[in-house]
Amino acid sequence: IITLSDLECDYINARSCCSKLNKWVVPEVIGHAVVTVLMLISLHWFIFLLNLPVATWNIYRYIMVPSGNMGVFDPTEIHNRGQLKSHMKEAMIKLGFHLLCFFMYLYRLVSKLAPK
Repeated sequence: IITLSDLECDYINARSCCSKLNKWVVPEVIGHAVVTVLMLISLHWFIFLLNLPVATWNIYRYIMVPSGNMGVFDPTEIHNRGQLKSHMKEAMIKLGFHLLCFFMYLYRLVSKLAPK
């Protein structure tokens, strides 16, 4: 979010912004896919179903990158067609999702460790 807002305010150029953001796309896809599969294996159905759409969206976004682009975030297209706004919106939604998941996991951990 900070990198995208820096680009929006012209504190950094589009190429350096996109290279910083593209560096984290593959680890995000792998990490989220691993967490989703682990929730399926451990039979935590609610958390699995909560993570499945986000994992699917991350994989879809990574697979659908056009062949000439630098990555998911492309410096030549980030200012065109409102992509910067959509990337900011997506980052804010993911931040909310990860905060929700953090507190759900924390609650689950505390409820399992609390004496009965």
